[in-house]
Amino acid sequence: MNTEHQNLRLIASCPDRIGILAKVATFIAGKGGNITEANQYEDVRTQTFFMRYGFKLPGAAPELESFKGDFAAVADEFEMDWRISNIDYRQRVVFLVSKFDHCLAYLLHRWKVGDLKIDIPCVISNHETLRDLVEWYGIPYHHVPVPKEVEAKQLAFGKTAGIIEAAKPDTIVLARYMQIFPSWLCETYRHQVINIHHSFLPSFLGAKPYHQADERGVKLIGATCHYVTEDLDQGPIIEQDVTRVRHSDSIEEMMRLGKDVENVVLARGLRYHLEDRVIVHGNKTILFID
Repeated sequence: MNTEHQNLRLIASCPDRIGILAKVATFIAGKGGNITEANQYEDVRTQTFFMRYGFKLPGAAPELESFKGDFAAVADEFEMDWRISNIDYRQRVVFLVSKFDHCLAYLLHRWKVGDLKIDIPCVISNHETLRDLVEWYGIPYHHVPVPKEVEAKQLAFGKTAGIIEAAKPDTIVLARYMQIFPSWLCETYRHQVINIHHSFLPSFLGAKPYHQADERGVKLIGATCHYVTEDLDQGPIIEQDVTRVRHSDSIEEMMRLGKDVENVVLARGLRYHLEDRVIVHGNKTILFID
């Protein structure tokens, strides 16, 4: 008896209509598959249906390719935007960072102890500051300075892009990388670049959000994990959280409190992305979490 199987995940969206779930479930069952997880949502405003199904399919890779080919007919019938991913595949994640180490250190620790099941081909930084930290984990560290002059900055991003391309990442994480990603890189890696912004967007875009928050006397500060787009700090939001501050808190104290929120929000957002829990719909996201 052949006990070999693949753990797979179907992520799809399409115009809402009767019979989508029945047709998909029947198709999976007809291929000998067993559905292990099911999430779905109907956006009544746009009449769009979203689904995330986990299932086990008997057999190995050739059977998967045949499955995809046959499923295409179902997808075409319902005008689906879809993909099937292997749940057991370890995604390759490249990190970019500047001088602040808290987000990167938190994620590297989570990776080291096995909480983040990813491969990290390299870390790229525009400073040398965090080389010792990264290399202690046995990860290659690339220092690419980013000058202020426009032409030199373009050359630097060209070099950065070359390193990223050579690393063949599935996902790119800006773990407090204090440079604006050029629009052509955003387009090349559409919805693959995740950023952590140290404010509760859409409040306090751009630089020094803690200073902006202090000037406004806010009672809550937060952090936002979002996909990077050409529009600064305005990409689809994946995850957010907040913490309370007092009128007596200094900017330094707000930054200290904010770092803890940034760590958790980026880690959660990255995990949701890796587990295919995020579907981008326009400039917002559908988030399937238990």
